[in-house]
Amino acid sequence: MAKNIQAIRGMHDVLPEQSARWQFVEQHIRDVLGVYGYKEIRLPIVERTELFKRSIGEVTDIVEKEMYTFDDRNGDSLTLRPEGTAGCVRACIEHGLLHNQTHRLWYFGQMFRYERPQKGRYRQFVQLGVETYGMADADIDAELIILSHRLWQRLGISGSVELQLNSLGTLEERAGYREQLVDYFSAHSEQLDEDSQRRLLSNPLRILDTKNPEMQALVEAAPKLMEFLGAESKAHFKGLTDRLDALGISYTVNKRLVRGLDYYSKTVFEWVTTELGAQGTICAGGRYDSLIEQLGGKPGHAVGFAMGMERILALLENRQDLGDSQTVDAYMILVGESAQRAGIILAEQIRDSVPGLKLQMHCGAGSFKSQFKKADKSGARYALILAEDEVSNDTISIKFLRTDEEQRTVSSAQLIELLQD
Repeated sequence: MAKNIQAIRGMHDVLPEQSARWQFVEQHIRDVLGVYGYKEIRLPIVERTELFKRSIGEVTDIVEKEMYTFDDRNGDSLTLRPEGTAGCVRACIEHGLLHNQTHRLWYFGQMFRYERPQKGRYRQFVQLGVETYGMADADIDAELIILSHRLWQRLGISGSVELQLNSLGTLEERAGYREQLVDYFSAHSEQLDEDSQRRLLSNPLRILDTKNPEMQALVEAAPKLMEFLGAESKAHFKGLTDRLDALGISYTVNKRLVRGLDYYSKTVFEWVTTELGAQGTICAGGRYDSLIEQLGGKPGHAVGFAMGMERILALLENRQDLGDSQTVDAYMILVGESAQRAGIILAEQIRDSVPGLKLQMHCGAGSFKSQFKKADKSGARYALILAEDEVSNDTISIKFLRTDEEQRTVSSAQLIELLQD
């Protein structure tokens, strides 16, 4: 007997009873993004490996250890996308969307990273990405945060998340800060753990984000990036915080917040929660003006964020009021051959006359008792019963499954009128 083939570790099926929660969140996302005038862009899952080496950086954990990379039959190196921003910028450059234009875009789909699977961190995971182009001022940075705040309110989780902000300044300002940081940590190299020693020359800002409790005092005493920002960067950050203050959106300025990718500048932010253990960041982003030029486009402005769907769903795990979008409204029971033939015609007439009604017709014969059990299990409000007598009299019986109303027998026209109410 052949051995069962199972899903790849860290890549999960979403079963029918789980997908209703996904649909609930996805619909709220679409609604909120539509309110703010954002448009969907659909991007390939596979890109040229060079795209991510150039955007993320070759000396990063993502590129060195986590990407799913392979050679195709032409010998080209391709990669399953580990994140969406680079692909979105590539598409906008390729299709000429960035020259003297502004865009508000979003995409949704699977990303892939070879990491140790744990709750909230999978090898195949789903992200919402929201990207904006052509806008330099802090108002668009603020809009993205305000938009995400509105989404938390819609989902009922605003009390479970906290906003953290920082400014990374310009690339030039950060370069000066980087030198000071390398000098500082080099002078205390004996206190650095293995990860931090590796990052010291490749990405020293990431040392500030260490979770190692033995390094917290060392990191707290490190030079602060805010001290290296120029007037324009400080004004940009104040423009952002002023707008959030005006709307009463609370935040914490986290001077150690640096984000993991080198292309960020000025604004960076994260929405975090304490309810998911180590995987506490549910949404993160910031400004990445330099990435457009880095990928071959003309200098421009860009800011966006990515949201991890599995972590959002984990926050909603204990919610019982999300409903089930897959529950049917009516279940048609067919008893006898003539009812089976007539039922398929009547079912289509009902669907034509009552758009949006979720009607499931029983297939595969079976006794009335077994069909009725399936009707009740479906969650339907009505059982529509068609047997030999109903076919002969051109009627149908309707039983109310969720209320105490008495079963009644009506004509097809009366049934459609009842279902329309």
